[in-house]
Amino acid sequence: MRTLSILLVAVLLLGWWLAHPSSTLPRPDPSAIPACPLPPQVAHGDAPLQTGVPHGLTLPGIDDATLTPLAGFSVDARVLGREDYRLGREADFSPTDLALGWGRMTDDAVLARLSLSQGGRWYHYRWQGDPPIPVAEIGRSSANMHMVPADDRVAAALARIEAGQRVRIDGWLIRIDGANWHWRSSLTRDDSGGGACELVYACAVTRL
Repeated sequence: MRTLSILLVAVLLLGWWLAHPSSTLPRPDPSAIPACPLPPQVAHGDAPLQTGVPHGLTLPGIDDATLTPLAGFSVDARVLGREDYRLGREADFSPTDLALGWGRMTDDAVLARLSLSQGGRWYHYRWQGDPPIPVAEIGRSSANMHMVPADDRVAAALARIEAGQRVRIDGWLIRIDGANWHWRSSLTRDDSGGGACELVYACAVTRL
């Protein structure tokens, strides 16, 4: 009789356990959940695609700063250079700048006649003699972009990017607002000088 009672209790406990799974069972990895939705993707070989922001889209803040999406952004480009930063308020959000080129700014013959450099959050290009393509085309077919990784996965992907590679980056052009400080992305590929860089909240980085 005692044995029967023990078996009955065991069966009841087993039934309860099946109906109430333990909280220690594996759960989805939060890092596998996208930090932000992807915008429409640029077609391979096209100029960067800038799109509108869906109603109600919000991005998570970083520390005491808020991030506001200004436009969807997808770029298929050749990496002309990278520069990493550790100092300054900007580095807390964007530890890496990528100089990117598209159109004829991906051609070896064009790039061989240009001297490219980065520094101080700027991107510079020089040439000797006549430029390999019109100067205005160089400006609208390349840009220095400040990368704000959406999560550790994107940060790791950015850390592996090297000059000469072809990549697609999908995310959002943003404005960052902190205490008595803000940083805003350019919203056009035709500008140059101060404020002309794109500030990209990168949701996905894909090597092509």
